[in-house]
Amino acid sequence: MSKETLNFQTETSELLNLVIHSIYTHKEIFLRELVSNASDAIDKLKFLSITDKGLLEGDQDFKIEIAASKDKKVIKISDNGIGMNHDELVANLGTIAKSGSKAFMKAMKESKKQSDLEIIGQFGVGFYSAFMVAEKITVATRRAGEEKAYKWESDGKNTFVIDEIKKEKRGTEITLHIREDKENPNDEYLEEYKIRELIKKYSDYVRYPINLEVEKKDGDKTEKIMETLNSMIPIWKKNKTDVTEEEYNEFYISKFHDWEKPLMNIHIKVEGNIDYTALLYIPSRTPMDFYTKDYEKGLQLYTKNVFIMDKCKQLVPDHFRFVKGLVDSADFSLNISREILQQDRQLQSLGKNIQKKIQRELENLLKNDRKKYELFWDAFGTDIKAGIYSEYGLHKDNLKNLLIFHSTFSDDKTTLSEYVSRMTEDQKEIYYVSGEDLESLKKMPQMEAVKEKGYEVLFLNERVDEFAIRTLMEFDGKPFKSVTESNLDLEDEMEKKILEESEGENKNLLDGIQDALKDKISKVKLTNRLKSSAVCLVSGENGISFEMEKVMKDIPGQEDAVKAERILEINPSHNLFKALKSIYEKSPEEIVDYADILYNQALLVEGFQLDDPVEFSNKITNLLIKASK
Repeated sequence: MSKETLNFQTETSELLNLVIHSIYTHKEIFLRELVSNASDAIDKLKFLSITDKGLLEGDQDFKIEIAASKDKKVIKISDNGIGMNHDELVANLGTIAKSGSKAFMKAMKESKKQSDLEIIGQFGVGFYSAFMVAEKITVATRRAGEEKAYKWESDGKNTFVIDEIKKEKRGTEITLHIREDKENPNDEYLEEYKIRELIKKYSDYVRYPINLEVEKKDGDKTEKIMETLNSMIPIWKKNKTDVTEEEYNEFYISKFHDWEKPLMNIHIKVEGNIDYTALLYIPSRTPMDFYTKDYEKGLQLYTKNVFIMDKCKQLVPDHFRFVKGLVDSADFSLNISREILQQDRQLQSLGKNIQKKIQRELENLLKNDRKKYELFWDAFGTDIKAGIYSEYGLHKDNLKNLLIFHSTFSDDKTTLSEYVSRMTEDQKEIYYVSGEDLESLKKMPQMEAVKEKGYEVLFLNERVDEFAIRTLMEFDGKPFKSVTESNLDLEDEMEKKILEESEGENKNLLDGIQDALKDKISKVKLTNRLKSSAVCLVSGENGISFEMEKVMKDIPGQEDAVKAERILEINPSHNLFKALKSIYEKSPEEIVDYADILYNQALLVEGFQLDDPVEFSNKITNLLIKASK
């Protein structure tokens, strides 16, 4: 046949500009695309040869070869796969024009979200990524089982040329004529070290050997040999029984650049609607940047052993963002860039499967190795608790069995299920107390009546804890109850009656204290919850706790946005109350300073800062001096 020149559609120049500058983030991925295409070509030949052995032409030594010449400024990538005939050249390397470049550009420009991209697999532009580094591309190819071979050539602008050639072996050889670019030099892609680096980074686990032509010196003699760059057998494709714990750990350390072995690994192989393999790791400790804006969640993504993406966020929810690892599946739907996955049902289904597997493994760890689970919890428990209340509690039922807390039962942490199993018959609620310091929580005056009843109390000593508990609302039918709420309701009818009578008898004193603190508290009342302590603050029924107020106070611009209702409770059996009654009977006006001291004392116990510490100190000093006279 005579040489023929075919025109791209008029939009091709603009389209290729879009491919080069908009779709692909890094130029270096051109090599990944071409190697991936070569691997696909071999896959196709292997599949077709099952029913037609003649296609193999006596050659079953499948391989991909790369050769670079710095003098000629060319890179060659060849394979002995299926190859292409004339019509396939036009179709496969003219896919952009054939599929309609206007429709392609419109889809690219109008799509604002990944999920809007309905052009997966329609435009085959991976090959064209090579124009990011090449001023001209030449393709020599012969389809297996056919005699004629062809050459395709283009500078990526307006036309491409197809000519018939002689080619002995089946397969495809692509020659890139590297573009001179002073601002963004491409010469590094001709260097042996760079090719090694890119193959190791992107294509280390392609199942066929990727051989690089290198020079080997033997004395004065120099010869060219082919050196295999990729490992080909990824650890995640091996059977679990064939991989040692040490091998899993070494892979993790080298692959994810950690300095110590992981806490655990999760090796998954699934065959079903979606076939995939995953190798996941939970680090031993929190990464240094974990709570910074620079940290990115996500799993590495491979398809047919070819690296596609470093951080696929869709595969792990935020509460499992600490999980590192990779997923490999031939069933992924990839978009034109191979760098952004379409959020289709397949991907969502895969993400849910992985999430369930991680959850099950953590539940098993909690059940079978409590010590190891507590190491995990110390590092990442905050994320699990945040997952309870994130997304309006969407994940709370899945995560609630992973929660563990300190409690009054023992020095060991407890699950909610274990707590409920120890509840007495008369206990209707799960009691908790919130604060930042564990030792201070154990001494909280509000704890006294609950402990006297023999009820276990959970210690919520992280700021996210109460948000998680309030989102759960209940566990196993038992509602949660803070011991610092005003309506604790632990008294029997006789105790309530005695308390009401005492409040009536001391109404003037209580009113005097409330008048003195009218801008600070909503109510003063007597209480049975205190046994050895004289006074405490409790929150009202507006749903805002003291811990919530503290959290909101630390948010810039929200310092006064949320306030808990403050109720001052006084122990009528305490000697201090008797002293207050005596003082009030003698000098009602003096109750103002005593009331202020009581209130500030209760504030300190709750962990609040005093409005005026100097004034508080002076009042105590003056009262001590007065008492000594």
